[in-house]
Amino acid sequence: MTATTVLTARALLLDMDGTLVNSDAVVERCWRRWADLHGLDGDEVMKVVHGRQGYASMAVLLPHRPMEQNHADNARMLAEETADMDGVVEVPGATGFLASLAGLPHALVTSADVGLSTARMAAAGLALPDVRVTAESVGASKPDPEGFLKGAAELGIAPEDCVVFEDSGAGIAAGKAAGMRVVGVGSRAALHGPDALVYDLTQVRVDALEGGEIRLRIG
Repeated sequence: MTATTVLTARALLLDMDGTLVNSDAVVERCWRRWADLHGLDGDEVMKVVHGRQGYASMAVLLPHRPMEQNHADNARMLAEETADMDGVVEVPGATGFLASLAGLPHALVTSADVGLSTARMAAAGLALPDVRVTAESVGASKPDPEGFLKGAAELGIAPEDCVVFEDSGAGIAAGKAAGMRVVGVGSRAALHGPDALVYDLTQVRVDALEGGEIRLRIG
């Protein structure tokens, strides 16, 4: 039997892709096409792109290319991804998990922009949290902690009282850099040392405690 981990927090900060929404099919299609266009190995590209904004992934993969070209390419990629919802589904347990957060402080913190995040959450049949930090909201991509720190600030909760849910190496690093505990979701997360790990969101139970605390039973 798997042991249960118990964490307490005052707010939860939720990544989208790979955490609430399984968009791997679209990400693979779009980024492997991009890799082919630039003569890069698709498998190596896929090791980089999860969790980061597109321009930041491009800067890692094509380090000598002007950043303005990365931003222009990123805008085109975002439009391409927003138009492609084939295969986008919820991560198992996401609907119930989000329902369990009703009335509790939580925010979406995603590297997607408003258009893409809205489209993917809708395609997966998931309700958008009231508080959202998207690509337009920050000046730096994960693994920079800016997005998570901004999410905590908008909720009025200290970073150390927040728990992050993430699937990617970049996202887990961002959460840790923000001084937060991180629950990893899925097999990608297992490689990057989260504080706790679940296969999917069916393994998470949320309880509201007195005094504004949230108890997470994980496993």
